[in-house]
Amino acid sequence: MNSLSRRAFVAQTFSIAAFSAQAFAAAPKWAARQYHNQPASSPLHEALVSIWSAVKVQTGGRLEVTVYPQNNQIAGSDPAALKLLQEGGLEFYTLMGGILANVVPAMDVQGLPFVFKTPRQVYRLNRGPLGRHLDAECRAKGIERIAGGLLENGFRQLNLVEKPVRNLDDLAGLKIRVPDGQMFRDFFSTMGAQPVTLNINRLYDALKDKSVDGQENPLVIAHTNKLFEVTKYMSMSNHMWSGFNLLSNGDFWKRLPPDVRAIIERNVVKYVEVQRKVTDDLNVSLEATLKERGMVFNTPDTSSFARKLADGFYGRWKTQLGSKTWAVLEAGVGKVG
Repeated sequence: MNSLSRRAFVAQTFSIAAFSAQAFAAAPKWAARQYHNQPASSPLHEALVSIWSAVKVQTGGRLEVTVYPQNNQIAGSDPAALKLLQEGGLEFYTLMGGILANVVPAMDVQGLPFVFKTPRQVYRLNRGPLGRHLDAECRAKGIERIAGGLLENGFRQLNLVEKPVRNLDDLAGLKIRVPDGQMFRDFFSTMGAQPVTLNINRLYDALKDKSVDGQENPLVIAHTNKLFEVTKYMSMSNHMWSGFNLLSNGDFWKRLPPDVRAIIERNVVKYVEVQRKVTDDLNVSLEATLKERGMVFNTPDTSSFARKLADGFYGRWKTQLGSKTWAVLEAGVGKVG
């Protein structure tokens, strides 16, 4: 290349770079919010911060999302945040299927008692027909369930203040705090307990003043919310799988350019995998940690629970969820009930 050609090439390169920088600077920018209901010390919070930090860098600052733990302390907690998301007052949110089901009934399928055996089974089903079916159900209600965004919480255990649960009879009459979801209430009513709906931000105080006899959550929730300070017994029932769906307001998601959505999805897959492993490992290791903090563990006889569920519970929920959702579920896990 002679000197004249070289000067022309350099000039053209600088011209293209200047145009690209100008075009990038003029690209639309979004400031958005991400709510979730866990403390800032939780693996969920850490994963969300990692996702949105990477997205900010990789989009050149076009999308900046601020993560707010414990739903930014808004009045009404999860139901209020879900309403905000659906109406467009919130861009991103994470929520378990059992509460999301108040708006998208099919999402209750994620919490069917004693149906799922391992977290990996749930992840596999979420990548297949069941997951695609739930995506469509959410989309119909103006909510985008972001691909790859099924975060782990763990199997739920029975956590009591004054006594363990050894079998079905031990649940009779107990006031058990549950999230605001119909399946939770139906399950514990079927078990003979008295379900008490409370948002998680009121759970610690309710256990402390004994207005409820216990609660049910994965071990990681008992740990991050310091429930070991106000409860003593942990009965390892594994009665429901529990996770967090990463959600976006549907209209907001559609307004994002394809390249930005692709960057989000790529980072969601990356950091969700990390969050799942951290949470799974915590739920295993926390038994020893919580024992050191004075908690007493036992494994209840859940065969009596399963027999009780077969007597009408699964039939009710087949009707509630609808034949299509039930068929997709059974195609993945086998006959239920």
